[in-house]
Amino acid sequence: MQHQFEGRARIIGVASRDTIEQIEAFVADTGVDTFPHAADIDGDVWEHYGISSQPAFVFINDDGTFDTRLGSLDEDRLTERVEQLLAS
Repeated sequence: MQHQFEGRARIIGVASRDTIEQIEAFVADTGVDTFPHAADIDGDVWEHYGISSQPAFVFINDDGTFDTRLGSLDEDRLTERVEQLLAS
C-alpha cells in the first residue's frame, strides 16, 4: 500500500508499550515491514491521538488535524479513506 501512495501520503506504524525487541518481532512476523515504524515505548503518541487499543488508525491532515479510528480496516477501506483525504 505504501507504494500506491508514494509521494502523496505517508504510512507509518507506531508500536507502543512494548520493548524494541517485541516491536521488531511483531513487524517481522506480521509482514508489515514495507513502511517505517516508530517505537512509542511510553505510550505518549498513542495518548495524544486517543488510542487505547490495537488495531487503530490515525489519519493526519497537512494542517495537523486528525481523525482516529479504533478497530480494524481492511485494505479496501483503508485505501478508500486515504483516497478521500487526498481528494479533499
